[in-house]
Amino acid sequence: MGVVVESSVWELNPSIFIFIFVCCCFSIFLFPHASNLNRTSTIFDHGTSHSFLRFRRNFLLLYSLASVMEGVWSVFGEYELASYGIGKENMVQSLCYGYTTALFAAPFLGVLSDLIGHKKVSLIFCILHFIVGVWKKIAEPPSMFMTAICLSLANTIFSFSFETWMVIQHEKQEHRLDSLNDTFWLMTFFESACFIASQMLANWLIGNNTEKTAAPSSAVIFFAAICFTFITRGWAETPGTASLKDYSHSFYAYILGDKRIWLLAWAQTCLHFSIGIFWILWAPTVVADGREVQLGLIYPCFLGSRMLGSTVFPCFTSGPSSRRTEDCLVFAYIILALLLCIVAYDYQEIGVLVTLFCLFHACVGFVLPSLARLRTMYVPNELRGGMMGFSLAPANAAILLSVLQGGYYRNVGNSALMAFGVCGLLLAAGCMHALKQWGKQPYNNWHKQ
Repeated sequence: MGVVVESSVWELNPSIFIFIFVCCCFSIFLFPHASNLNRTSTIFDHGTSHSFLRFRRNFLLLYSLASVMEGVWSVFGEYELASYGIGKENMVQSLCYGYTTALFAAPFLGVLSDLIGHKKVSLIFCILHFIVGVWKKIAEPPSMFMTAICLSLANTIFSFSFETWMVIQHEKQEHRLDSLNDTFWLMTFFESACFIASQMLANWLIGNNTEKTAAPSSAVIFFAAICFTFITRGWAETPGTASLKDYSHSFYAYILGDKRIWLLAWAQTCLHFSIGIFWILWAPTVVADGREVQLGLIYPCFLGSRMLGSTVFPCFTSGPSSRRTEDCLVFAYIILALLLCIVAYDYQEIGVLVTLFCLFHACVGFVLPSLARLRTMYVPNELRGGMMGFSLAPANAAILLSVLQGGYYRNVGNSALMAFGVCGLLLAAGCMHALKQWGKQPYNNWHKQ
């Protein structure tokens, strides 16, 4: 008589979603009471000018539309490739195409956006998503090479152009500088929420019919058209008048010649690399040894944790218990490294893994607006896009090398790749400690020289 071994599927407790949602709401509404009473503005300050509230509301709406487009492809891409019978090896090739494109395109797009204006580059972002959506509807299967390149270019633009555009317009419209801090964490909050919404949208459009793979493409085409119209009619921008030669001299003097910005750029690079490694390896880590898990239910927990982490940012950076951003980032990077180190070198049950991954993303939610605040302190606005573009290049190179060695040639194990991420996070903590020691010195905008 044979022995039948029943396999059980690990399921996430639905109350976790309610718990994260309640914590986010509680954290947001607790913020006015935890902040300093003498603080000049908060997101709940009804005395804030209507022009600024309209400005931030319009920007967050635009940023949310862009986040939904990014989120649909991120949650739908692997499913779509699998529906066309594309194997894991070809999926790894698609990742290599994307990271190779981002490696060379990020510095170029960053400089280009500073020279011609971030509004025009953001329009290119919409056009790229529109092209991919149309291409996927008319070609079955769509070209994996073209799709990876276009989406990689769009993701690169998304990572810096909207933020830089908002900061520059915020300054030109002479809004209060301290209100930028709230906008930064709201960007992280809304981006994470829109990624969750995009997963729900893709699941609803596909439903139980695996043949309806064109439905998400139609949604992206619709959102791209709305976003393009909104940018064209709803936003104004005065592009920079500097020539490429003047820009190069200023970039060398204020970016490459400033050791503080070097430290900030390396901290951004290490975070980008670690997050990239995480998103590549989290699913294989959870389902290791044949464990059966509903991955689609775990993904929203990560993003919800990042939302919760972003709401903690104003509590640490304002009010009577406020601390220097560099101090907070030193501890945040160390915690990120410890969490990733536990996953890399200690076998864990699924529940423990999910908890560690959620804590990891909660810290990421705090770090992202913190780095944006430091960029405002140290980087001239006219050079911000170029600085962020150049900081992405080494991170993309490291991720590309990791994908090739770990996913394609299989020369490096997943634990070793996570260990590289841990080293990067510890290096970022050291950069923040050095930045804290050297202190803040005001810069003069290069166009005023």
